[in-house]
Amino acid sequence: MMKLLLVAAVVALLHCSYATLLIKGPTQPVLEGERVTLECQYSDSELNISQVHFEKFSKYMQSWHSLWERSWCFYSRMQITQTAESLVLSIRSVGRFYDGPYRCVSDAENVTAPDNSSQLLVIKVHYMDEPSVSREGYSSYLGVPEELKVRLGDEVELKCSASSSEEPTYYWNKNGDDWILPSSKLTLKRVSAMDEGQYTCMAEHPSVESLSRRRTIRITVLPEDAPWYESTNGRLWLMTSAAAASLLVFILSMSVFLCRRAKQTRTSKGPIDDRSQKKPIYKASVESLPSTCGDKQPLV
Repeated sequence: MMKLLLVAAVVALLHCSYATLLIKGPTQPVLEGERVTLECQYSDSELNISQVHFEKFSKYMQSWHSLWERSWCFYSRMQITQTAESLVLSIRSVGRFYDGPYRCVSDAENVTAPDNSSQLLVIKVHYMDEPSVSREGYSSYLGVPEELKVRLGDEVELKCSASSSEEPTYYWNKNGDDWILPSSKLTLKRVSAMDEGQYTCMAEHPSVESLSRRRTIRITVLPEDAPWYESTNGRLWLMTSAAAASLLVFILSMSVFLCRRAKQTRTSKGPIDDRSQKKPIYKASVESLPSTCGDKQPLV
């Protein structure tokens, strides 16, 4: 009898040790906007899947967070469904913030870490934004307009950049010409009329060929004696000066207003009017109540 119980215990132990949590999902990198499906399963279908949930590791918080259908920003794109044998997480349009490791975790009381979780499944989301072009020496927030006007003999240095899951490869070319510049920077020294035309920056993802973006600008060369305000630099200077002048006028106006307000506050108080003060009342005075004895000492 004891041998039978011992064999049953060993079989149960082996049965539980092999009943591990499994997580299934994409094994290849995914593109931003694609649909992604993750699935939690037990290696033994007899175990209860209702005590299992998904978790994602946050690289910003440096901790694991449980995923529920209405947890933080995931609820708008995420759907969790449970079948008899599995728990399914569907993300209808994966974004770059879904990038990272996922796992399945059991809430069963008789299972403790690390046996209560599956192996990690890392989702790599590839993306690339539209490239932006900025002028060297200027803030990248200013950017470059669709048409860049420069005067004859000026120097132009443009830089192309794009936010991407991996550092892109950049190329510059001029429409109509057969040359390609493998760089993120385009430099034109002492521009001439021959340099006028459309220039295109191409950004290509190093791992995903389908991810490529481009930005085209036109460079117009003005005569050397053209008015300075006709160039892009001149217009930028005018806009900056106008903004600075408006800010200065606003500050001066507020200063004058506050000074006048403070002066009016001081003058409105005025000197103390003695006539408004109450006179002392003597017992023998007319203002006092009738009394049988006189007194010249004030009551108040």
